[in-house]
Amino acid sequence: MEPKVNYHEEQNKINILKMREILDTLPHFAKQFFRGVAEQTSSRTRLAYAYDIRVFFEYMQKNNSACKKQEIREYPLEILDKIKREDIEEYLEYIAFYEKEGREITNDERGKSRKLAALRSFYNFFYRNELITTNPASLVPMPKRHEKEIVRLDVDEVAILLDQVEDGTQLTKAQLRYHAKTKIRDIALLTLLLGTGIRVSECVGLNIIDVDFKNNGIKIIRKGGSEAIVYFGDEVYDALFDYLEKRHSIIAESGHEDALFLSLQNRRLTVRAVEKLVKKYSATVTSLKKITPHKLRSTYGTSLYRETGDIYLVADVLGHKDVNTTRKHYAALEDERRRKAASAVKLREK
Repeated sequence: MEPKVNYHEEQNKINILKMREILDTLPHFAKQFFRGVAEQTSSRTRLAYAYDIRVFFEYMQKNNSACKKQEIREYPLEILDKIKREDIEEYLEYIAFYEKEGREITNDERGKSRKLAALRSFYNFFYRNELITTNPASLVPMPKRHEKEIVRLDVDEVAILLDQVEDGTQLTKAQLRYHAKTKIRDIALLTLLLGTGIRVSECVGLNIIDVDFKNNGIKIIRKGGSEAIVYFGDEVYDALFDYLEKRHSIIAESGHEDALFLSLQNRRLTVRAVEKLVKKYSATVTSLKKITPHKLRSTYGTSLYRETGDIYLVADVLGHKDVNTTRKHYAALEDERRRKAASAVKLREK
């Protein structure tokens, strides 16, 4: 009998295996950096760093005179001191658009910022440990980011979406064949996302045992691996209860017996499957904005902030480690509240 699959442990293993593959393409000294940051970062973060640092060295190998002389894996640590601020600035210009293996790749301000942040962490590690004498990455300013308007669903749009999941009137004939089998699951899943604001990775990682109907709570694993209890209301309770009645009668594939949400193949749902599910239902309602699972999370955060006015509560429930992250996302709502304050206090009775 196969061992049961713990979603988060499985993802961690996958990330570690991918990491080993990438490390085999990087300079040997890169391993020192990743060992050094292992205690402060998740495997997912380190994997993202590794991808970004590989892009950097691939660019330098083609465009920097000092780096052209050797294969990337053979670079000595001293190579970092031969890369100048101008090299990094030109690299950031390059990644705005380039081709690799027949694919066109673009990076906007956010993509450039992420890659520069990875490079800064990389350089800072060796510089702080006095293994290199220069730190050109710290001299390059972060690209100016133009904040995108956060797309959220209005109350009536949420109702339209859930109604569509329930009746499926706008689905294609092919989609309707599966709708009868997945309707109760899909209602539970979308109601849970909209009613708690949890991340998709947190949702697909749920096990049956993580649902506590006595206290109306679910136990989730946050980004970084910490556990948290998120509480839900009556609508989520009803949707989950209905789904679990059906779920208990399904025989899951070996290793997936504990998973809360199952695919039609009776395996744990993946993040990609939930993204496709949300896209499918939102596409059937033409009046809706283009939505993703993350926009369902934003919708919940907006509703919670409007109801409570407590930005710290919103940050805590959404699992933001820094309340300033939450403030940035809900700045427009804070401004709306401040405008109300202008007329809230009367100085003299008319």
